[in-house]
Amino acid sequence: MIEIKNKQILIDGKPQLIMCGEIHYFRLDREDWQDRIDKLKLSGCNAVATYVPWVAHEFEEGKIDLTGETRPDLDLKAFIELCEENGLYFFVRPGPFIMAEMKNEGLPYWVYEKHPEIIPTGWDKQPATTKTIDYLHPGYLSDVKNWYRAVMEIVAPKLYPNGNIIAFQLDNEIGMLSWVSNTPDLTDFVLDDFAAWLTSTYGREALASRYPFNVEEKGIRNEAIRSPKESYSLELMKDLGYFMRNRFARYIAVLREYAEEFGAKDVPFVVNIHGTGGGRGFTFPIGISQLYETYTQGPGYLSGSDIYFGDLTVETFQDLYLINGFMDSVHLPDQPLTSVEFNCGDGNFGNNLSGRYDPSAADFKTRMCVAQGNRLINYYLFAGGRNYRFDTSRGDGNDRIAFTGEHHGFAAPVGPEGKLNYTFPRMARSIKTMMAVSDKLAAMDEERDNISFGFIPDYYMTEYRYPASEKMRAVLSNIEANRAYSSWESMGRALLLSGYRFGAIDIQNKPLSIDDTEVLALPSAKYMAANIQNKLVAFLEAGGRLLLYGELPQFDMEGNPCTILGDALRIKAVSEKRDSSEYYLSLNAMNWAAPRPETRTHFAQVLVSDSATPILSVYDTNEVCAYDAVVGNGRAVVIAAAYPCDLAFYKKVFAQLGAVARLTHDYEDHGIFSTSTANADEERFIHLLNLDGFDKSLRVYQDEEALFGGRKLLLQSKEGVMLAINVKLNGIGEIVYSTAEIMHVGEDAIEFYLTQAEDVIALRTERVVLASDDYDVVITDGVTFIHSKKHAKVDSQLVIGFE
Repeated sequence: MIEIKNKQILIDGKPQLIMCGEIHYFRLDREDWQDRIDKLKLSGCNAVATYVPWVAHEFEEGKIDLTGETRPDLDLKAFIELCEENGLYFFVRPGPFIMAEMKNEGLPYWVYEKHPEIIPTGWDKQPATTKTIDYLHPGYLSDVKNWYRAVMEIVAPKLYPNGNIIAFQLDNEIGMLSWVSNTPDLTDFVLDDFAAWLTSTYGREALASRYPFNVEEKGIRNEAIRSPKESYSLELMKDLGYFMRNRFARYIAVLREYAEEFGAKDVPFVVNIHGTGGGRGFTFPIGISQLYETYTQGPGYLSGSDIYFGDLTVETFQDLYLINGFMDSVHLPDQPLTSVEFNCGDGNFGNNLSGRYDPSAADFKTRMCVAQGNRLINYYLFAGGRNYRFDTSRGDGNDRIAFTGEHHGFAAPVGPEGKLNYTFPRMARSIKTMMAVSDKLAAMDEERDNISFGFIPDYYMTEYRYPASEKMRAVLSNIEANRAYSSWESMGRALLLSGYRFGAIDIQNKPLSIDDTEVLALPSAKYMAANIQNKLVAFLEAGGRLLLYGELPQFDMEGNPCTILGDALRIKAVSEKRDSSEYYLSLNAMNWAAPRPETRTHFAQVLVSDSATPILSVYDTNEVCAYDAVVGNGRAVVIAAAYPCDLAFYKKVFAQLGAVARLTHDYEDHGIFSTSTANADEERFIHLLNLDGFDKSLRVYQDEEALFGGRKLLLQSKEGVMLAINVKLNGIGEIVYSTAEIMHVGEDAIEFYLTQAEDVIALRTERVVLASDDYDVVITDGVTFIHSKKHAKVDSQLVIGFE
C-alpha cells in the first residue's frame, strides 16, 4: 500500500526515499535495456522512470502496440517486468503530452488531423505557434480515454503491491506551451466555457458592470476577449488566469478519472510543474501559479518540479531553495516535495559542447532538495538513446520520432551509446549517501528558524498578456521586476548566507499569523490585492514583523488605488528615482542602519512618513526610500529600493525584526549553505555545501553551542557533507556525531566517506570495534571515539568493523 501522509511517501507503512533514473526504453535497442538498468543500479537509484510516447505506440489510429509487436523496443510490459526482476520500483509517465523533444510533444499526428478544432487560436485570433491543444475538448478526451485504456491494460496488473509501479504521472507540464508562446487557448469551445465560468463566478449583474459586452452574445464576446480594449484589459487578465487554473484542474481530474476507471488505485498521481530556464528559477513559480489547483484539489496527488539548473553556485543557490519553499507553501498538509525532472549530466543538451557542468552540480542539488524534504527525485535524463525513424515518412527532414536527430540525451550521465560521462561518479556518490540512510531521511523534516518567505501566486499569473495592451504591460512589467530577481538575490541570498533556515508561506490563499511565523520576508510590487494587504496589517497588529522589499503597494491587482498597507504603516509613496547613463542613483544608510558605505542602485521609490524611522535615503536630495515602522504590536522594515545583498546591512535588518539564526558557523566569509534535518526521535543531519572552489575551515554551532565536539571542520572545494548527530543504527548503536558521511550500514560494519584530514566518529555502542590499521579507538565516558588515520584527500573510504 502506498500512502501520502505527513509529507512522506509511505510504502507498506514505512517512509521511503525514491531515487529514480529516467530511461527511455523506446530509445534503446531491447538488448541494451539490461545494461542501462545495471548502470542505474550502479548509481544507487532504487527506481526507474519513463515516459510512454503515444505518438510511437499508436502512430496509426487504432493500432496500439505496447507489447513490441511492431518494434521489440516498444514492449512496455517487458521493460516494466525487467525493472521488477532487478528489484526496482517503477514510475510511469504516459502523457498524453510528454514533451521529451518528441515530435508533436508526444501526441500522434492523427489526433491533430482528426480534430483541427482543438488547435488553439490566441490573441487577435492568431494561430498557436506551438503544438498545444484544447485539453478539455470532447473529441480529444475521447481519444485520450482510449489511450489510457490501452496503457492501463499494461500498467494496472503491475501496480504495487502486485507489481513495482508506485506512481503515475498525469500529462506533462500542462499550460507550459501556452505560456512560453503567450497564446492562451481562445477557441470558440473554450470561450463558451469561459463565459459559463464568468457567469458562475460573478453573476450576470456584476458581470455586466465588469465587462462592456454581453458574454452570451458569442460573436461580440469572442471578438472582445481575443482583442480586448484597455477599459477591461486588467479584469480580463485576472479572470483568464483564474479560469485557466480551474480548467487545468478539471483536466487533471478527468485524466485521473480515466486512470482509475481502468484500474489505477492506491497509487499517487503526479502533476509535473514547469518553469526553470536559463539556469535560474525566476520563472518557475509561473508553473506553480498555473497548476497548484490541479494537485491540491484532493488527496492522492503529488506535485513534481522540473529542476533545470546548471551548477549550483552563490549566484543561483537561493533560487532552488526558494522554489522548493514555494512549492511546499501551496501544498496540502500531507503532500511532500518531489522532483520529477531533476537535471543531471554535463549540460551538453544540443550536442554542441556548449555545456560543461561542474561534477558538483547534481550532487549539490540533490543534497539541498533532500534536506528540504524532497521524497522522490527523478534524474532526467539518466540514460540517452536514439530516435528511430517512423515506418511512414512525414517528409519533415528526418522522419524520426524526435527533433534532436538520431541521438538523444547527449548530456546524460549515461550517454546515448551507454558510456558513463565524467559527472556519473559524483552523482552516484551523492545518491548512495542518501540511500545509505534513506530510512532516516524519508521521515526527517528541515528544521526552521522564526522567519519565512512570503509567496503570492498571483504575482506569477503573468503567462497571458495582450500584446497591444499598455495597461497589461505596465502592471506585468512592475510585478515581474519586483517578484524575483533583486528580491531573491538580496533578501533570499542574504537570509541563506546568514544561516537562516526558512520555509515559505502562501499568504494569498492561506492564513497568516504569528503562530505560522514570527517574521515574514516579502517581495512586494506596486500592485497587491486588498485582501493580502489586509492580512499583512492584521499580522503586524498581532505582533508579527515584516520585511517588505521592492515597492510599497499603491494599487490592487486590477489597477485600482489600494493603500491599505501603506495607510497602516503611515507611509506614503510619492515618486520614483531611476538611474540613467548620467545619473548614478546612490543611497545612504541612516539611524540604526548606519554606518554603511554609500551604495549604488538602479531604482528607489520615494516615501514619506510622519512617524516611521528613515533608514535609507537618496544622496543629495535626502529623499527617503526605506523606513522602520511600528504597527500595533508589530514592526515593519520597508525597503523600497533595489538594495544589494550587503550581508552586514541585512543582518542588522533581521536582528531589528527579531529573526534568530540558530544554526551558525564561524567562517569569516560567505559561500556556505547550511541547514539541518531532524525526526521525531531527535536524530539529525547537518547539511553543509561549500559553493566556492576553495577549501574552508569552520566550526558549526547550534544555539551558540559548538557541535562535533567543538572540532573545526574542513569543507573542501565544491564539496557537500551530510553529517550525523544522534543517529541510531539498528544492531550497532548510536552515532553521537561524525565528521564523515555514512555510505553503507551493514550488520557488522559501517562504511564512511571521509571528509577531513583526521575524521572522528563518536559512537555509543555495546559492540566491540574491530582493530584496524586505518583507525584508532578511544573510549571516554561511555563513548567510543574512532579517529581515522586516513587523509580524506588521499583515501576517502573508511570501513569500521564490529565483533
